[in-house]
Amino acid sequence: MSTDAVLRELLVRQLDHWLPGAMHRSRRATLALAYAGDPGTAEAALRVVAEFADRFRGRRLTVLVLAGGGPDLPARLGAVEATLPADVAVHVVPGDPSRLPVALKAAGAAGAPLLALVDGAAPEPALRAVAAGGRPAELLLTAGASGTLRPALAAAGFPLVSEVELVPADGSAARMVAFGTGLDKNMEAFKDTLWAVDEFAGVRYRDPADPAGGLLDIALHPDPAPLRRELLAELARSGPRTVTELRRHTVTATAYRATDTVGALTGLLHSGAVTRDPAEGRLGGDVVISAGAGRPTA
Repeated sequence: MSTDAVLRELLVRQLDHWLPGAMHRSRRATLALAYAGDPGTAEAALRVVAEFADRFRGRRLTVLVLAGGGPDLPARLGAVEATLPADVAVHVVPGDPSRLPVALKAAGAAGAPLLALVDGAAPEPALRAVAAGGRPAELLLTAGASGTLRPALAAAGFPLVSEVELVPADGSAARMVAFGTGLDKNMEAFKDTLWAVDEFAGVRYRDPADPAGGLLDIALHPDPAPLRRELLAELARSGPRTVTELRRHTVTATAYRATDTVGALTGLLHSGAVTRDPAEGRLGGDVVISAGAGRPTA
């Protein structure tokens, strides 16, 4: 399985979470799919929309597909589009992600739930248009692994950002994928999605926040070693933190889930790399963790 297939699964799983919430929250919503290259995930996204046909009664979903994929793109999407209910409108717009602000304005996307995929490019105006237009707005952004995407999403106005590098085992080009949102529960849902994709995909993750830059196998229970390093680095930067604060750091600054935090801290406590106050009892949210004198086991 290629990075394209992993990205397709990430989008499909995120849509499974986003669509019911968007339809419950508002009578209209927009899904925008913008591609700098081949719109390979667009058909899979429309198939997910078709599965939720019974949720659209009395509600309106607009699907924008921006791509320079050639004149055959409408025909490729047409077979899936024919299965969609009348409350779903699909608009194919020739061009690349730089045209997304104009397309969103023409579609009347402002003020309602918006999920956008910007695949293969990071044009700042497009990111700002997504962040400013959606209520709420969410964005999946992908690009070549030439650097972090976090600053671009933060500058666009997304308060919560997570990113991870997809590294193929066959040595082909790696890619970076980032997710931006303003809702904690939706960030948690993305983290669950990230670790639930096919573990036999032939792709591993690299967390840009890991000081050692280690590779991670995709698993429901990922290797805690990189997270231990990241939590130690955070304690070195910021001083003692409660477990609640470290759980928050895990969600907002690493590729891991909040639920992975306690396991990583338990390993650090056993190795003597950190200490806790109080010293005994459950590792609850108000327990204060401090960097210790020992060394981590990984």
